[in-house]
Amino acid sequence: MLFNPDSNGPIRYVQNFNKSIAGAESNVAIALARLGHEVGWFSRLGNDEFGRYIKAVIRGEGVEVSRAITDEEKSTGILFKERFIHSNPNVYYYRKDSAASNLKPEDIDIEYIKKAKILHITGITPALSKSCRDTVLKAIDIARENGVKVSFDPNIRLKLWDIDEATSVLLEIAQKADIIFPGIDEGEILLKMRHPKDIADKFLSLGCSIVAVKLGKDGCYAASSKEAHYIPGYLVERPEDTVGAGDGFAAGFLSGYIKNCELFQCAEYANAIGAMATMVKGDMEGYPIYDQLMQFMGKNKVIDR
Repeated sequence: MLFNPDSNGPIRYVQNFNKSIAGAESNVAIALARLGHEVGWFSRLGNDEFGRYIKAVIRGEGVEVSRAITDEEKSTGILFKERFIHSNPNVYYYRKDSAASNLKPEDIDIEYIKKAKILHITGITPALSKSCRDTVLKAIDIARENGVKVSFDPNIRLKLWDIDEATSVLLEIAQKADIIFPGIDEGEILLKMRHPKDIADKFLSLGCSIVAVKLGKDGCYAASSKEAHYIPGYLVERPEDTVGAGDGFAAGFLSGYIKNCELFQCAEYANAIGAMATMVKGDMEGYPIYDQLMQFMGKNKVIDR
């Protein structure tokens, strides 16, 4: 559960917050559902008003949530944003021993994963606890054993675990992924590399089939064993909120991939949705439906009235 301030500045001076949902995996699920894909999401939620709200919102966005478990003992985790003009917001996490951090391998419905085309994983869930880490690794193994592609966004959050542990676990996951979405900073932490081509080449050598290195406003560098491209981004003059842009990027790329688009087009979708996410306050509020995406990319005419 996210509490977003209605004013900028240090959180100690903020009086009012707006309630919304947050979560990298749920962001990707919602963005894909808005683009017309069938998406399922599973986690653990507290048996409290926050948990009921999160489940209702995600379900209302068209995401299938039947495998989201209600935990009778643990509470739903919360976080607060602290925003400053034209800079990335700070995030304060209060999710230790939350319902989601108690996700465990036996919570996984094997048949549910087997039905999917893609299993999307981020580096946030394995950072929450040992049981979450074991659950993620089990889900990946189930996917790989049944021909389900694994998509991975490292999404490193050093407020949740130390750098050595993060590096070890995330590289283990990366070697099992088919598609990976690292940023430059993540490339430096995980691989000690900062050049997009070097990062992409290294992840390809580890076994990934596709690498899309996020470059922020500059777009991305997308590579496979057959081709590689720098794809320019979309300029947003005054971004409102950058949180959720990376999740929108992943969803855009996966949408193109599901539609069997060329690598370049997948990356264009990714760049566009990542940019659109920054135009709206909130993690997932800026994700478009497909017609809005086409208009933003200049592929459809905009009719104002």
